[in-house]
Amino acid sequence: MKSGLWQSVRTSFALNRPRNVEPVELVSTGALGPGRAAYRPSALLAPAAPSFIWGSLLVALLLNLLPAGPTAWVPDFLALVLVFWNVHQPRRVGIGAAFAAGLLMDVHNGALFGEHALAYTLLAYGAITLHRRMLWFPAGAQALHVLALLLLAQFVSMAVRLWVGGGFPVWTYFLSSVIGAAIWPLINWILLAPQRRPQERDETRPL
Repeated sequence: MKSGLWQSVRTSFALNRPRNVEPVELVSTGALGPGRAAYRPSALLAPAAPSFIWGSLLVALLLNLLPAGPTAWVPDFLALVLVFWNVHQPRRVGIGAAFAAGLLMDVHNGALFGEHALAYTLLAYGAITLHRRMLWFPAGAQALHVLALLLLAQFVSMAVRLWVGGGFPVWTYFLSSVIGAAIWPLINWILLAPQRRPQERDETRPL
């Protein structure tokens, strides 16, 4: 069991590549240097339904509105879902949606109006900028990019609070970003589940 768990971790973080998966070479090996090539992910996904996209954002917003409040161990679910859809569907969920979601969080938390809006806007911008790069990595390696984006959003919120005379937070303030990055593979699996096509060939289907 331990060896199987370790193998799953290695595969998730791209520490090895399964032998039974044939990568698709996009450019010549010589163009990237000796021993290097670019590969296309093998999974074939169906288009995401707009109702599912906006429904998942609504669920994430409701999770953020739970009475637990902004405690250190509770991740920012809305930020995670915004990152996911700006990586996978940047033309449908963009900076405008992130700005509107940030305003809603400002109203709910009673924070300085525009604090979350600015943080979520930069978060969405970073996700859109990195979305092509992130899609080349498995979910475990993507979590490292997500951690950097979440920390950036928290640093922006902290800078806004310090600018208006707020106090410097304790180190546990950044714990929610670490936990959010840790559950990123789970968020990725849940939100991609409706888009996954059947792996086994069905003779009654044309594809």
